[in-house]
Formats: sequence, structure tokens, C-alpha cells
Amino acid sequence: MISMKLEDAIQQKKPFSNPRSRMAVNLIYTSNWLLSKQKEFFKRFGITLQQYNVLRILRGKHPDPISTSDIRARMLDKMSDVSRIVDRLVKKDLVERKSCKADKRLVDVLITPKGLSLLEAIDYQWEEMDALVMELDPEEVTLLNDLLDKLRG
Repeated sequence: MISMKLEDAIQQKKPFSNPRSRMAVNLIYTSNWLLSKQKEFFKRFGITLQQYNVLRILRGKHPDPISTSDIRARMLDKMSDVSRIVDRLVKKDLVERKSCKADKRLVDVLITPKGLSLLEAIDYQWEEMDALVMELDPEEVTLLNDLLDKLRG
């Protein structure tokens, strides 16, 4: 296992002031690295990471519709403009909008068969994303998940 130390990756010569500072920078650096890899992966399918997130949320509710406000609450990126993302997915025929029967002020969103097929194609190739974290054994993955959950409180 060859790993690059954070200091080498960011070309930092001086030591961090403390281990917690190093950890915070390491989390940001690693998050950006992972997001970059995911962006490359989803580009092949003609969607963004945020669009993928919406499609997965819709597949989880399928065949039931879900409102844009409920989608927003479930998004990984809380700063996402859900309405704009849904607009783009509608243009790609991956989702459809319908008026909410219970509340006319809300818009319901449903994933289309084309959207479900796209997710199946992505699922089929998802091992590429899993390969990014294969350096960690199952116990390390569990520990990292537990530590990240603990960090968020």
C-alpha cells in the first residue's frame, strides 16, 4: 500500500500546528479528491453528482412521488438548488413533475423509466467508485464511518 502523506500532496514544508488542524485540512483535501473522482465518473453518464443524488432519492421513493422540499431535505449538498436540478433532469427525460394532489403549492417529482435505467447502468459500474477506497480493510471502513459520524455529533 503506497500512500501519499498530506504534507507531500499539498507541498507543505512546515508541520501543522496540531494534529486536529492536520485532520481538518486532510478531511477537506480528501473530500475534494473524492468529489473530483466522482465528478469524472458521473460526467460519462451526462449527469452531475447532485443530479445523481436526486435520482437516488427518487428511486428510493419509487413508485411514489416526492416533493421538491422533501428532496431538498434529503440532499447530501444542502446548498443545492433542487428546482434547477429537477428542471435539468426533466429536460433529460429522467424525471417528471406533477402537481401535488394533497397541496397544490407543492410539486411532486417522479423518476421515469429512463431515469431508473440510467441508475442501473451507474450501479453496474459503481465498483469503480468502490475501488477508490479499497486501500481500507472492512474494519477500517467501519471505524472511519464511526469516527465521521462522531465528528458530526
